[in-house]
Amino acid sequence: MKGLEIIKKAFSLEEVDRVPWVPFVGCHGANITGVTAAEYLKSADLIFNGVSKSIEIYNPDGIPVVFDLQIEAEALGCQLAWSDDNPPAVISHMLSEGKSLSDLRIPTVHDGRIPVVIEATRKIRKAYPDIALYGLITGPYTLALHLLGTDIFLKMMEAPVEVHELLEFTKKVGLAMTKYYIDAGCDVIAVVDPMTSQIDPGSFEMFVHSPAKEIFDFIRSEEKLSSFFVCGHAQQNIEAMCATGPDNVSIDENIPLDFVRDIALKNKISFGGNLKLTVVLLMGTPDDARRDAMECIDLGGKKGFVLAPGCDLPGDTPIENIQAVSELVHDEYLQNVERAKEKSDIQLDLLNMKDYGRVNKVIVDIITLDSESCAPCQYMVEAVKRIAPYFEGIVEWHEHAIKKMEAVTFMSSLLVKNIPTICIDGKIAFVSKIPPQNELIAAIQKRINEKLKLIISSQKAEILILGISEQECQLAKDKVELAIKETGKEILVKTSTLQTDREKFGVLNTPSIVLTEHKIKAQGDVPSVDVIKEWLKEI
Repeated sequence: MKGLEIIKKAFSLEEVDRVPWVPFVGCHGANITGVTAAEYLKSADLIFNGVSKSIEIYNPDGIPVVFDLQIEAEALGCQLAWSDDNPPAVISHMLSEGKSLSDLRIPTVHDGRIPVVIEATRKIRKAYPDIALYGLITGPYTLALHLLGTDIFLKMMEAPVEVHELLEFTKKVGLAMTKYYIDAGCDVIAVVDPMTSQIDPGSFEMFVHSPAKEIFDFIRSEEKLSSFFVCGHAQQNIEAMCATGPDNVSIDENIPLDFVRDIALKNKISFGGNLKLTVVLLMGTPDDARRDAMECIDLGGKKGFVLAPGCDLPGDTPIENIQAVSELVHDEYLQNVERAKEKSDIQLDLLNMKDYGRVNKVIVDIITLDSESCAPCQYMVEAVKRIAPYFEGIVEWHEHAIKKMEAVTFMSSLLVKNIPTICIDGKIAFVSKIPPQNELIAAIQKRINEKLKLIISSQKAEILILGISEQECQLAKDKVELAIKETGKEILVKTSTLQTDREKFGVLNTPSIVLTEHKIKAQGDVPSVDVIKEWLKEI
């Protein structure tokens, strides 16, 4: 059965002979053809070469034209930061930098890089008529966040009408992009809206449901297929996603596949996912890839399930790992062999985190897929960067992108299960939620206060007796120790005969008694025990 046919059957909830397979090849297409992501995403010919190579070596049933959620934002005037390995990142937000919504216009097929991807779509369609060709558009909520920045979270509470107006605009952009892709030959329009993982079902219903539903209704009216694609910990919104009426929902490894399967099938919607992107496909072996794919296939079943990675494949994902998945999908014998193997998880040598966070500074760790390629990760990192100047010299922050094994180990050692996540001094603070500035500041300030209390309570009280000789110090020491005993205090007593110590405290006469806070209490004579007991009350 040809790829497009099997995708259509899966989307229609018909039982299939084998599970369909859609590798989300984005900038990986650049890597396997020897060009940078920046070059690749600006050239229709290079995109065509990368997709063609991917079809040749991965034998997919469906494939996206590109995986770039910044195309619409760029066409609307947002500035991008380009990378050699990842899609670009949005670094300016038009509506928070002086522009108003009335200044913006729906991009035409000639604006920005839209003509590049549409030309690539036509070339791929002509060369591969039997593949299900996916056109990925930026979801209305994610595009709204690109235009407004994280201010959108506050405006949802304080100015909901403005947010509705913005979502109405981004919906129209989505409808326009959908039409451009359909006219160029796409079979499936995937609305990719990762930032919806940051909101609760009530907010989803209020702001996202209507614009998303209108897009899916339009796709259906054009007799094409649709998918609602979300990454991150969006488990709370799967039911709400289904209610918008897509033909398919697609998720990543943050959400259990059987959880999505049960909700999707109950709503008569197909579902896709959720191969482990980094630990398995990027950093694992072909055996790891086959094992993970087999688990997904067995969980998903042959009715309504499309096997796919949970997001855009990292550029340098080993070819042999993706090929291992493809071979398994197309070979029932290999599947039976894989099922017979003993299952075992990848073992990590976890770090000892017992003393993590005990330094004087507060350490903020952001566990991400990679802020250069993951929109929720990017905005979570930006949230921390924005408040860092408030705590200069007191707070350190670090991003741990789990495209590297040491970051995976660090993530597992902190018991982090979902990304992106913010940890403060080794404790999980915000999971798959970009915190408002005031909440993040409050959480860090709370930890600073806790740490100050710990530092103060851990400091042992101390009395230092300074003298010319040990003999001279002994009488004062005996009286001090007696006073300590009678008051029940826990105080360390030290003696010193060093001239440098006497000079440090400005002692002119000995013996001298110095309390913890370095206040000289006696010089030249030894006070009575009762006097010393009064001093001890200060400690």
